[in-house]
Amino acid sequence: MQLFYQTHSPYARKILVLIDELGLREKTLVTHYETSPTNRNNQVFELNPLGKVPILVHAGVTLYDSAVISRYLMDRFSADSDCSLPNFQDLQHEALATGIADAGILARWEIERRPLDKRYQPFLDGQLLKLTESYDYLEKISSEGHSVARSLGNIALATALEWVEFVKLPSFRLGRPSLSNWLDRVTDSESFRTTPYSGNTSDSA
Repeated sequence: MQLFYQTHSPYARKILVLIDELGLREKTLVTHYETSPTNRNNQVFELNPLGKVPILVHAGVTLYDSAVISRYLMDRFSADSDCSLPNFQDLQHEALATGIADAGILARWEIERRPLDKRYQPFLDGQLLKLTESYDYLEKISSEGHSVARSLGNIALATALEWVEFVKLPSFRLGRPSLSNWLDRVTDSESFRTTPYSGNTSDSA
């Protein structure tokens, strides 16, 4: 099994943590491939016409998009692990995690990557609102005893929230003790400790 990876991608890290939780790490060749919307990586485009990672190559099949890859891995390998097949709540939480990462990436374009004269504050405000509303929702369900099980939804949410901290977007911790405690418990595992985020997007060759 081969995983085309990026060390600062929340989508790719979700897959790497899942691979570890499924007991597949020693069977997987993980290689970092730098990608950016402004910096073409020909090796990645050969496997994914969108030019993005993660990409998984396994048993003659090439898969891209983290949601597709995660479902593939769960369908084939979850029976021999502590991870159960995702239910609708797991899928919804995976989608929420993707939305958090999407909004965070768009916010970062406005905050630090787009030229100053091209930045648009109302657009940035809209993306940051998505983050804070998501944080508040997660605080609510955490305070109600949301599970810390090794599920697809929890892995996706935890990797997205740790990415928010890694790139220094507005924090979810202030005033949200239940969410903070939930995240610390979910990430207290070997699969999270051995897959830290590192590096930064390079927008030029």
